[in-house]
Amino acid sequence: MYLQTILLGRTYQFQTVKEVLAKASEVKSGDSLAGIAAGDKLERVAAKTVLAELLVSDIRNHPAVPYEEDFVTRIIQDDVDEKIYEKIKNWTIAELREWMLSSETTGEQILEVCRGLTSEVIAAVMKLMGNLDLMMVSSRLHITATCNTTIGGKDIFASRLQPNHPIDDIKGVAASTLEGLSYGIGDAVLGLNPAVDTVDSTVAIWKLLGDIRDRYEIPTQTCVLSHITTQMKALQTGAKADLCFQSLAGSQKACEAFGISPDILGEAYDMFLRDGSAKGKNVMYFETGQGSELSSGANFNTDQGVMECRCYGLARHYHPFLVNTVVGFMGPEYVYDTKQLIRAALEDVCGGHLHGLPMGCDVCYTNHMLTDQNDVESLATLLAATGCHYVMGLPQGDDVMLMYQSTGFHDVAALRELLHKHPIPEFEKWLEKWQIYENGKLGRNAGNPEIFL
Repeated sequence: MYLQTILLGRTYQFQTVKEVLAKASEVKSGDSLAGIAAGDKLERVAAKTVLAELLVSDIRNHPAVPYEEDFVTRIIQDDVDEKIYEKIKNWTIAELREWMLSSETTGEQILEVCRGLTSEVIAAVMKLMGNLDLMMVSSRLHITATCNTTIGGKDIFASRLQPNHPIDDIKGVAASTLEGLSYGIGDAVLGLNPAVDTVDSTVAIWKLLGDIRDRYEIPTQTCVLSHITTQMKALQTGAKADLCFQSLAGSQKACEAFGISPDILGEAYDMFLRDGSAKGKNVMYFETGQGSELSSGANFNTDQGVMECRCYGLARHYHPFLVNTVVGFMGPEYVYDTKQLIRAALEDVCGGHLHGLPMGCDVCYTNHMLTDQNDVESLATLLAATGCHYVMGLPQGDDVMLMYQSTGFHDVAALRELLHKHPIPEFEKWLEKWQIYENGKLGRNAGNPEIFL
């Protein structure tokens, strides 16, 4: 393993694989904040040059956190298909990149090989890719999962209906839900972030969303994004929901800050398979976001791209129905501006797909970022073209509870029409029955929630 190169007469010597990975990363303000980013463009190119010649085995043998100290590392390493790994362990990262981008390589072949890769290796190969490379690879990977309906079919661009309310008022949540449905939003999930994380509030919103789903016979899923232990307690009361939610992080220390462990995740997975209301076998919903490990002092001098990929390695262990990065939610300390936002989102969706996950994105930003709604619309268009499974649908793209900006009901409808995408098939048939959709576009009842009253 050789960690040195000469560039324009200057010798660049890196001390560890972790340093090479961090300095080969595209610019992220979080890595700069952590003091691990390349000092300039030339050092970044030098790190990419070294990374290109490292072997798959070199990266696997140097995880971000040691196996003995971290359950995320153990899950990622233990889930590797060793027969596949043995075939490709001596490939260089450059060779892996070229193979993935070859027009002769199929998406099925890429997904099979990725079962033999650790999350660090997947992060490494993406560091040698440009934005269009990430889009090309991601668009070839067709991953499906089934809860009540199946996400991820050909030309499907789904949406999460996010009817958040500042005080979880039932009438307010119901109004936002019905309005979103009238624009064709909600085929991925009807999913609310609660203002109050209690069993009573979780049960009340579960019941509301379940009643709406059942009353109007909507082919979709329901979820309340309270803490996983709150949902487990709510399920023990006899209340029902289709999906169990939890935010994930890329190290054990960061996961512990979130109040989760493999035992808790495994128990919740088993409970929702057994006692939840889902018809299919994929009952977990995970959210991630670059920078969360650094924010809890648990990044172990590892760049946020690698840590984000480790989230996906943890997620795939539990066969989720939905995963999405909340890509700009952490703010400019971690993703500074539009350029960094676009790069992070493309990395996240591609990285999730390479892990075999049904990957979505909350195309979002906080109000102190150098980003605006035009940027969100541009990025959402790139993601829809890249095979992103779903995005969020909020009234006017404005979350009045979490106080951040995302994609609105109209954005999803426009992207479907522009790029000839469709909702999940059963949901599209339901929309056509209500004349919300006609001939693959918004129809005469679009935007009129009074049809449900």
